[in-house]
Amino acid sequence: MIRMLASALTRRSVVLAPFEFAAIVATVYLSARLRFGAERAWLLFLFEDGLPKALFFAAVCQVCVYFADLYDLTTSHRRDLFIRIVQALGTTSIVLALSYFLMPGLVIGRDVVVIAVLLTISILGGWRLAFEWFARRATPRERLLLIGTTPGAITLARELFERRAELGVDIVGFVDRDPARVGEPVINPGVIGTIEDIPSIVRARGVSRVVVSLADARGRLPMDTLLEMRLDGVRFDHLASVYEEYTGKIAVENLRPSWLIFSSGFKKTRLLRVAKRTLDITAAIVGLVLAAPLVALVAAAVKITSPGSVFYHQERVGQHGRVFTVHKFRSMRQDAEAGTGAVWASKAGDPRVTPIGRFIRRTRIDEIPQLWNVLAGDMSLVGPRPERPTFVEQLTRQIPFYGQRHLVRPGLTGWAQVRYTYGASVEDAMQKLQYDLFYIKHMALAFDLLIALSTIKTVVLRRGAA
Repeated sequence: MIRMLASALTRRSVVLAPFEFAAIVATVYLSARLRFGAERAWLLFLFEDGLPKALFFAAVCQVCVYFADLYDLTTSHRRDLFIRIVQALGTTSIVLALSYFLMPGLVIGRDVVVIAVLLTISILGGWRLAFEWFARRATPRERLLLIGTTPGAITLARELFERRAELGVDIVGFVDRDPARVGEPVINPGVIGTIEDIPSIVRARGVSRVVVSLADARGRLPMDTLLEMRLDGVRFDHLASVYEEYTGKIAVENLRPSWLIFSSGFKKTRLLRVAKRTLDITAAIVGLVLAAPLVALVAAAVKITSPGSVFYHQERVGQHGRVFTVHKFRSMRQDAEAGTGAVWASKAGDPRVTPIGRFIRRTRIDEIPQLWNVLAGDMSLVGPRPERPTFVEQLTRQIPFYGQRHLVRPGLTGWAQVRYTYGASVEDAMQKLQYDLFYIKHMALAFDLLIALSTIKTVVLRRGAA
């Protein structure tokens, strides 16, 4: 589970977060020393609840850092980094001011918080620049050699190459059975040898793993040679396993059922099912009660701004292929599909969406009535997105393993929704299926919590509904 979460978050984010938390706590202590002196600061932390107050400050600060997308390491422009840090610390100041007003006992001391916020901006900025410098110059954690140049191998290599700084991996190159292809460019780098060259390449270039595509392995590679290399200490792994480990999704193109059968995961214990259902029921009841005033306001807004019913009812495919009716606030015109039937939603500027509908979609308020589906057992809080029967029939014919996403209850949110935030084509459905299969394989309450936090961030940052 820990390894799976680390893969989902990226290892460097996992390393970054605890170090930053400790640095922020230390910054609060340093601020107290600057304000009161060493002896008074020490007494404050030892005997006047200074440490719990510093931990509260650090927790609020780190939550704001998370919501400012500072743990998304794909963007490393210094100007953007500084702006995000200032935004995060500005939000921290507002949250702390409100918290201290409501609970004065949390205040550390006069002016300490102001000093701590200013110091944290400098320390976080310097730490991030140092971390970025080290991440770019340090030896990659893993060096991979890929056998074959199949589309699956190239897709993996391209995705890992684009995220190499974030993931800490390096593609040494490709090997191919055909000697004539040596030196041929693929992406970056190209073909650097043949099957027989693998042992020398591993030794000369410090290769961590040799990655083999099952499509290449079966009937096309000299298995006796590979076995001899493995017994000699060369480490091999399946392309699908490496792709899953580094991307948080399962590649379905060229994937063989045998990999799914013999790979780890897919454990659905009775305790997990009971705990997940109990959490769903509790959250649905609490959510419906708390959202009651908002439901009334939204219902009135929908009714006033466009003719038609307040709610939208639509058939969706649930667990084990059972069709159920999903409930949402109506965000489109009443006759949106009268002349077209079921069609994919447009990514932007959909003329069928009403003005109030555009707002409730982007804030996901339109999905609040689905809490009733969760309470009724049709859906879960977290799971694959339920699709319409027409699309399910079409996608099952076109995409391998698509039917396997119905092994669990569909969800209000899910791993695919937070990692691939829009779906309006068969290609999008393929991408989201890969995330759905990853979720089904690693389903756990801790994973659900991670997805819930990511969903909240998506709504707060107004990235739109999937």
